[in-house]
Amino acid sequence: MPPTLELRSKQHVALTPRLQQSVRLLQLSSLEFQHELREALDSNPFLEYDEPVPDGETESDRVKEVHGVGQDAAETVAPTTTEATEGLDSLAAADASAAAASEEASGDFSQDWSLRSASRHNGDGDDVDPGAWAHAQPTMHEHLHDLLSLYPLNERDRAAAQVVIEALDDDGYLRDSLSDLAAAFEADPPLAEEELRVALRLVQTLDRPGVGARSLAECLQLQLDAMPPETPGRDLAHEIAASHLERLARREHAELQKQLGCSAEELRVACALVRRLDPKPGEYYARTDDNYVIPDVIVRRVKNRWVATINPAVLPRARIHRVYAELFAQSAGGSGSPLAQQLQEARWLLRNAEQRFTTIQRVAQCIVSYQKAFFDYGEIALKPLVLSKLAEELGLHESTVSRASSNKYMATPRGIFEFRHFFPRELATETGGRCSAAAVRALIKEMIEQEDPRNPLSDVALAKMLTQEGMLVARRTVAKYRNLLKLPPAQLRRQG
Repeated sequence: MPPTLELRSKQHVALTPRLQQSVRLLQLSSLEFQHELREALDSNPFLEYDEPVPDGETESDRVKEVHGVGQDAAETVAPTTTEATEGLDSLAAADASAAAASEEASGDFSQDWSLRSASRHNGDGDDVDPGAWAHAQPTMHEHLHDLLSLYPLNERDRAAAQVVIEALDDDGYLRDSLSDLAAAFEADPPLAEEELRVALRLVQTLDRPGVGARSLAECLQLQLDAMPPETPGRDLAHEIAASHLERLARREHAELQKQLGCSAEELRVACALVRRLDPKPGEYYARTDDNYVIPDVIVRRVKNRWVATINPAVLPRARIHRVYAELFAQSAGGSGSPLAQQLQEARWLLRNAEQRFTTIQRVAQCIVSYQKAFFDYGEIALKPLVLSKLAEELGLHESTVSRASSNKYMATPRGIFEFRHFFPRELATETGGRCSAAAVRALIKEMIEQEDPRNPLSDVALAKMLTQEGMLVARRTVAKYRNLLKLPPAQLRRQG
């Protein structure tokens, strides 16, 4: 067929740069948002660090400065809540494009972004690397090398100990034989196995008991040897770790009692002691420090009413640089110049930031109003909630509510919770009503706390008790919720 030309018309939703930025800022966490502002303060000359309001300055003066100079009052005011939500709802049909256009914020969030921007005004920090201040968790090998440096060893003994340390795997075990290590290390004269055996004993005493073990049995025995001699069941547990681990794993308690010649109580104490040991001591060094979150919203009780307000610590401390804006307004720079584009981007950023916090506050207040019983009575009163119900009540699109509740945290008198914590799934009841999965978990925790320690409740018994309360929950679901609560099964909770 010969080539032809054909014209077709179609409609599609186009995301302007401002709307793309609005979507991206809304879905960022508080730390990522602070990092975004920090980068903007460092790259955009029309933005400056917003100092705290002096005692003699009024809030109206501060509002005039925040949105720049050379515009009418109507242009400097941030968009209203209705305008803000309409701008976000127009993106509902273009979620895929918005996701493609969004950029992941990255970097070191361990410091307050305002400190870095403030250094621009005092002349400090131009040649200082903030990463040098960051705390780095040493690896197992680095930690052992540091401890080894404290020992007064000759060069050959230190080299032998370093060979052993470098041969340890991530679990803290020495998987290679001493003969292989001796053959792989070049020394004059070559290292003997006996020298490496002495070095291994030294490494095993450097830090955590069990590090440097060549087998699981040796790992457990090293940990038992480090316990005080008067520890109940220590000698019997040492014998179990040395020769009867397989029987312990198969729970052959009768055969163990016969082989060891002990009473049932002595065996129980020894087995419990073995189970408390760490089979992988090297994983201790891979643990990271706790990650602390900054709540976006603070919930307080005001005159018998729960009110959600934005945390002042996460509010943007940035504003339009008045002097630079005035100089640009007096210059002959056109609207298409790079400086004009940067000034427009600065204004967009501040307005989108205000729009972001307005949307987050509305979503948080709606959650607090719906889950009022939770704040009054606790986890057991948490009601089922879905994003669509919240979106319908706020007049927003479901995707907007999803972005506003993702990676956001709420500080309450009962603790700090992620927004998604208040969206538990719905479970059926015998009466045809509904209850939340969070309420079921709270009931399971309460039942286990009130059980007889000598006769703990099994998952089947917990499921029957929940059925008596009118909640239809399967045994597998009970086991899953119990694991989420980090509660051991009945056989491990039994005492005496």
